Amino acid sequence: MEAIIDFVLLSFLIVIAFAVIYMKDLFAVVMLSGIYSLLSASFFVALDAVDVAFTEAAVGAGISTLLMLIVISMTGRSENTTRHKPLPALIVVSITGALLIFGTLDMPYFGITDAPIHQHVAPRYIEESMQEIGIPNIVTSVLASYRAFDTLGELVVIFTACTGVLALLSFNSKTNRNDKSLSVSMHKQHLVIRIVAKILIPFILLFALYVQFHGDFGPGGGFQAGVIFAAAIILYTMLFGLSAAQKALNPSLILLITALGVLLFTCVGLTSLLLGGNFLNYNVLADLPVIGQHLGILIIELGVGCTVAAVMILIFFNFANQREQLKQKHKQVKDSQELSP
Repeated sequence: MEAIIDFVLLSFLIVIAFAVIYMKDLFAVVMLSGIYSLLSASFFVALDAVDVAFTEAAVGAGISTLLMLIVISMTGRSENTTRHKPLPALIVVSITGALLIFGTLDMPYFGITDAPIHQHVAPRYIEESMQEIGIPNIVTSVLASYRAFDTLGELVVIFTACTGVLALLSFNSKTNRNDKSLSVSMHKQHLVIRIVAKILIPFILLFALYVQFHGDFGPGGGFQAGVIFAAAIILYTMLFGLSAAQKALNPSLILLITALGVLLFTCVGLTSLLLGGNFLNYNVLADLPVIGQHLGILIIELGVGCTVAAVMILIFFNFANQREQLKQKHKQVKDSQELSP
């Protein structure tokens, strides 16, 4: 039965991949990409990788789809037809794919217990994680404690990406704050959706907090919680307008939270050093090492959640702000053309 499920999911993934290649409607491509991510998440669930599936569903099928939708609203939904045939690119991709397949021939069989990767550090994490870290979710133990330095690096990469987006798009938080035309038009066109969203958004935010503070005991953590929290704010922005969202959440405050999350993570490591331990070694944060691990993981996961949520919200605000500026410019050009003789 498991083999049939894997075969069906893999078949759907291949069909959607070819459909994305041949389609010229970018809106349909975005929707198919979201479906592809959702099927990938289902595939991970079938492989018992629930934490990875959670992340793929939140990031791939959720926030990425929303960001791509706002981008194609600025660039147009139709891809230009190209007449040239990229034969050299096809040859390079085919050769690369063949080499990758050839490289997998020497790999151990899928799921084999004596594979080298299963004989390295994985047995130690499984056998001693509960005693050393004291939390049931081994994935959280690895990400937030054993390899916390790598997680800090990933968070810094996210923060750097946000800084790059802000520099490229020249974010202006005051633009369109007093422009209520978008909210009025959406109020007339999507009244039912707006009412339903008002009911659902508090529960989405509550679920984000649950994922944030329950990552020690089940799938979840700062990355997933931050994306879910940002998705709720983005949903509010799409339905009620950019100006309303910026009044509810000051972009300057969100920018501060972006840096605060990285600072909070780093301060935990520095505190460990000052208390005589290694960087990001939480054992010295309390009298009992297990309590110190709980405390350190809780704080750094909170920092991750704050930075991820703030980065996603800021990126969406930037793209939405650029979209509104383009609409205003087009409207001004159109008005000037109508007034000119």
